Amino acid sequence: MSYSIHEMTVGFAEEILHWKYEQPYDFYDNELSLEALDELLNSPYYVLLDIHDELIGFMCMGSSAQVPNETYVYGENYIDLGIGMNPELTGKGQGTSFFSSVLNFIVDRFDHSSYRLTVAAFNQRAIHLYEKFGFITVDRFSKGDYEFIVMIK
Repeated sequence: MSYSIHEMTVGFAEEILHWKYEQPYDFYDNELSLEALDELLNSPYYVLLDIHDELIGFMCMGSSAQVPNETYVYGENYIDLGIGMNPELTGKGQGTSFFSSVLNFIVDRFDHSSYRLTVAAFNQRAIHLYEKFGFITVDRFSKGDYEFIVMIK
């Protein structure tokens, strides 16, 4: 299945900020706040919609897709990607088509061939998905109680 990609709107941003994931993925939960809304609306965030215009997930690029930390320095040779899927759809086999739509969008819009993403080390579902698309682990770092993996393609 292919998804359409659109710029973030206030309505979609509010819906995303209300998403609640099961443990341990509740690490990705957000809270509705002016700061969170500002991030989603004024940074390069996009939404992915199905054929019924239902919100499937979101994607972001650049510094919005990076995890601020004190040990890993993000170089500028890559386009950083970040994604989030509606928690009602995670673990149900839609990750491949979802991430494929994201990568196709990026490839079509940018003349670039090097991509990077950062993922929580516990998120084996996401790591497996990224590996299916040719991403490889190049570094790790810790922030607080969590370890993160940096992957490139």
